[in-house]
This record gives sequence, C-alpha cells and structure tokens, in this order.
Amino acid sequence: MIHSLFLINNTGDIFLEKHWKSVISKSVCDYFFDAKDKAGDPENVPPILQTPHHFLISVYRGKLFLLSVIQSEVPPLFVIEFLHRVADMIQDYFGECSENVIKDNLVIVYELLEEMLDNGFPMATESNVLKEMIKPPNILRSVVNTLTGSSHVGDTLPTAQLSNVPWRRAGVKYTNNEAYFDVIEEIDTIIDKSGSTVFAEIQGVIEACVRLSGMPDLTLSFMNPRLLDDVSFHPCVRFKRWEAEQVLSFIPPDGNFTLMTYHVNSQNLVAIPVYVKQNIIFFDSGSCGRVDITIGPKQTMGKMVECLSVTIHMPKTVLSANLTATQGSYTFDLTTKVLIWDIGKLNPQKLPNLKGSLSLQSGVPKPEENPSLCIGMKIQQLAISGLKVNRLDMYGEKYKPFKGVKYVTKAGKFQVRT
Repeated sequence: MIHSLFLINNTGDIFLEKHWKSVISKSVCDYFFDAKDKAGDPENVPPILQTPHHFLISVYRGKLFLLSVIQSEVPPLFVIEFLHRVADMIQDYFGECSENVIKDNLVIVYELLEEMLDNGFPMATESNVLKEMIKPPNILRSVVNTLTGSSHVGDTLPTAQLSNVPWRRAGVKYTNNEAYFDVIEEIDTIIDKSGSTVFAEIQGVIEACVRLSGMPDLTLSFMNPRLLDDVSFHPCVRFKRWEAEQVLSFIPPDGNFTLMTYHVNSQNLVAIPVYVKQNIIFFDSGSCGRVDITIGPKQTMGKMVECLSVTIHMPKTVLSANLTATQGSYTFDLTTKVLIWDIGKLNPQKLPNLKGSLSLQSGVPKPEENPSLCIGMKIQQLAISGLKVNRLDMYGEKYKPFKGVKYVTKAGKFQVRT
C-alpha cells in the first residue's frame, strides 16, 4: 500500500525518508513542492496529488509535512489516518513532533516505522503495543544501548498483539486508580458587522487519561446526546451500543488517548462569549486609513476569557501601521500584511482597544472591501455546546461495580477517582 514516506520541514527540505517495498527517488516530491508553492499557506496544500506514476498523500502536523507515496489506488482517508498515527506516536514517545526531536531520535523513529508498517501495510499502530516492543527512550537505556550495541526493540511479542483488546496491555496495576476526561470544544463562527451570527459550528473532542488496574469496563452517558453529530470514536468504543442506546461503552487503553470527536452544527446553541466593535476605514483621498477596535465580554458568560488575540489580513496596499493598544501588544508583518493583536486575559473593567492610522501605497485605488477579523480565545471549564455528562460507571473483570467511586462533573471537565 504505502511504498515510501518522506518527512519535509516547513522550508521544503527532506530530512527523513523511509522505503518499504522499493526505493523511490526524491524527485517524486517535486510535484508536491509545486503544489505547496501554489497554495502559499501550508495548510492549504491539497492532501491528495496525482502524478503520472504515483499518488502523493500528505498531512501537515507541527510545521512538518508527512508525505506518503502510493503506486496504486487505495482509500485516501485510510492513508491520512495512518500518517496522523505516525505523528501521534512520535509525539507520544518524545513529547513533541518536530524536526529537531526526530533528528535526535532517528534510530527509534526508524524502528517505530518498521513496526508500524509491514511491507507497506499497517500492522501495529497502538501505543501500548509499540511501547512493549520498542521501549521509550530515557538516559539510562540510551547509555546501556550505546555501550552494549543493543537496540530499543524488545525480545518478546507484546501480550496485546494477539488479544481481543489490542489497545490495552495486560497485567496493568496501579496503587491509585484514576480516570480524567477533558471536554475540549472549538467554535468556528462568522459574525457580520451588526453582531448577528451568520454561521456557527462547534468541533469537540473528549481527551482521556485512564490509569486503572486490571481490565475495567466503562460506560459513559450524556444528558443530551442528541446534540452530537458526525461522531468519531476510538476503536475501544462499542459502536453498536452507541447506535442503540447513545451510551459509550468501552474498555479503555492505559494512559492518554482520544475517546471521541464530535461536531455540533446549530447556530441557536452557540453563545458567542465576546462582542467586537470595529471600525476600519480607507479614505478616498490620500494614502491613509484608520483602525479602531474594541473587544468586551458578554455578561451572560460569567467565565474568564484568556489567550485572546485578533488577527487581521490587511490588503496588499497597506505599507505600515501606527497603532496604540491599551492592553497587550501588536505586530504587523510587512511581507504577509498580517496584523496580530495579542491581548491575553480580557479585563471586563477596562476594555482593550486598538486604535491608530494605516499608511497605504499612493497612487493605488483604495481597497473595495474592509478586511475581516479573526478572533481566537480560550475559556477554561466551559462546554460551549451545553454538553453535560450524566454518569460514568466502571465495572471490574467480573462486571461488578467498583466500590467507593466518586466523580465530580464540571463544565468542560470531569474526573473520576476510585
């Protein structure tokens, strides 16, 4: 299926390549580089490219491109999912998926790729299985392997490889049994100048960190599961029970994993946490313009807005910006014409304001349309969709409820301790 894999940094340099069936020349990446130059933004590069003799399928993660070379037609989403698994595994092993980290751990990365694909077909992609075969790096193990000439690959076959539950290793024991679940939601909204919502949708994900002994069986139910649409689950979730009862039933992996992702598309449910008053004017006479932007919180939210930022893609005729920010700082890139105002925490008592003048290129007609504002923010312990957890039950190997289960449900986050 996958013949070769190339890792390419943001500047277009190939710093790692891996071939499974036959060696394919780097020149095949020229088609990808042409598409990258035409796209401009790395995130706009087409994920699937057809060449005279190959198909190129790529993903963009952490300022890196993972480019796979395919010689026959295969389901593209299957390959894209595998490339994301490779990036996730590198991040799980080394803390981040970056060029420097990969170069510092080339041997382990090659060992992981060798185990994850067998003759070009996915074989072992679960973290528990791979960590039993290839031990995560540490200082002591690296020194011993350097002195003895041994590798990180284990001598025995992982117990989970032949199990009905390949995502969980056998014989897990903890002194303190804990399970943490984070509900993380991202809002994509388009608001017109008057403040009315034109388009709104929510992308959500439930991240879990489960450290339970034995082989626990968990069931998680929501008070309003009909909100969820276009759901995607970890392989541990029993999909038939979700279809029948709208209940998540699963034997969790050991450690960190993504339990599910979902989508909420309803403008009535989306409560925008801030309001924006903006006035960007380009004058007919002269080569100048004015900017006046004020942001404030809506009283209905009752939560602290953090990591607030405003990004504006100015027209190409804008040469410079002379602005004053009452809170935070701003930067204007002369090459990309992008204005970024980094505010930080939103203070309800003193609303942040960005005001000043713009210098435009002379002799050029003024822009026909005003630029749009892209606002980013972060709100802790708030599920903007209104998703609420009903209960979480845990059963042991004989399916008897654990004793002393206490769980605390918060908006956007809940945790369980046994």
